[in-house]
Amino acid sequence: MSLNAHSSSFRDPSGFIFVEDGLVKRQINPIYFETYSVLNEADFYKKAIEYGLLIPHEELFVSKEKIIIQPEQIPFITYPYEWSFNQYKEAALLTLKFQKFALEHNFSLKDASAFNIVFNKGKAIFIDTLSLDIYKEKTPWRAYKQFITHFLGPLVLAHYHGAASLKLMSNFIDGIPLSMLSTMLPISTKLNPFLYTNIHLLAKFEAKHSEDYTGTSKTKQLSKKGQLNILEALYNYIKKLTLKESTEWGNYYTKTNYSDDAFKEKSVIINNWISKINPKTLIDVGGNDGTFVRKIEAPLDLALVCDIDNNAVDANYRQIKKDKEYNILPFVLDVLNPTANIGFNNKERFSFIKRAKQFAPEVTMALAVIHHMSLSGNINFDMSAQFFASFSNHLIIEFPKRTDSWVQRLLKSKGEFETYFDFYNESEFELAYQNYFQLEKKVDIGESDRLLYFYKLK
Repeated sequence: MSLNAHSSSFRDPSGFIFVEDGLVKRQINPIYFETYSVLNEADFYKKAIEYGLLIPHEELFVSKEKIIIQPEQIPFITYPYEWSFNQYKEAALLTLKFQKFALEHNFSLKDASAFNIVFNKGKAIFIDTLSLDIYKEKTPWRAYKQFITHFLGPLVLAHYHGAASLKLMSNFIDGIPLSMLSTMLPISTKLNPFLYTNIHLLAKFEAKHSEDYTGTSKTKQLSKKGQLNILEALYNYIKKLTLKESTEWGNYYTKTNYSDDAFKEKSVIINNWISKINPKTLIDVGGNDGTFVRKIEAPLDLALVCDIDNNAVDANYRQIKKDKEYNILPFVLDVLNPTANIGFNNKERFSFIKRAKQFAPEVTMALAVIHHMSLSGNINFDMSAQFFASFSNHLIIEFPKRTDSWVQRLLKSKGEFETYFDFYNESEFELAYQNYFQLEKKVDIGESDRLLYFYKLK
């Protein structure tokens, strides 16, 4: 593999991705030339792109040693452990659609990793151009086990145990082990023929034949019709899966502690400040369901909206699909524990901060989040200022005063340690943030106990 290959691109001998002149490109190695040629001759890539299954690409260079293609550029990559439940479902269903489409054209996905999917322009899209093989008659789907451990298993765990189960993918980037899936699911799921066959029996079979088990099928042969039936069964089951949990923040804006007028004033202030710099990119940290991003009048190319609450992110994503708001990308993020670098050498999947720095948003919004960072997470103001300064050019941050009802509730929960948080006041906040930012504006939000600050990075 080339020295300039991307650090996450070592697993596939067919080729690798690399960055050149700020653009992501993909090299195809000679071992994949024949398959690539057959795919092109069948117009498969063109058809898959037209159907919205595969990311578009253009061919840049061809020689006997390599082929270089350039895929459509993705502004910001999110990972499976950052998706909401319904985003995860969409990624799973897209993978099944793609495999069905491939089979119908005599091809097959050779892997079904959740990391082959990203979200762009309001939908899931498959990005690994080299994940296809030529279909061989009566050959089972070689990526079947991988699909179970990357998609079906995590989704079923989330169905029974909550969306936090999806975060397990950050520990198991090769898929959640079958034995673990089988153990974690309720015993009653063994009475479900679908789950028994696709998880419990599979785990039992793997344990029994661990030395030569590939997970493709219990049988050596499987007709194309049989494989299509399996894909249909997987698709129908996953499509009906739901999440059985409610959260405190899923309907946050229906129970805010300031008036409608204050809510509107806050939006007007934000719009006035943002209009002065006319940004094209923005990130809203703790952005709930994206309400305030939608109120921004400036034409944004892309707004990232992250929140710790799965249901809030799901609500945001449903609204995006409904209104076709292709310039908003929601994802799940715990600001107190942002996504870390993971994988081999900690370089396969990048941290939130590294990706945020690369994205370089012109504006960062942090509305009603600082009191949670400070009072729930014990993050002092210097630490939070460093965090926002690491990727922000401009920062719009809301500060609830000590008299704010949410702040009072958090302080009371500290019991005998309440006095430790005497630092939580606007003076201490301003002293810490002035070390990293230049204050442009400060405004009291009327009919509330909250302040808005507009900062510029020093």
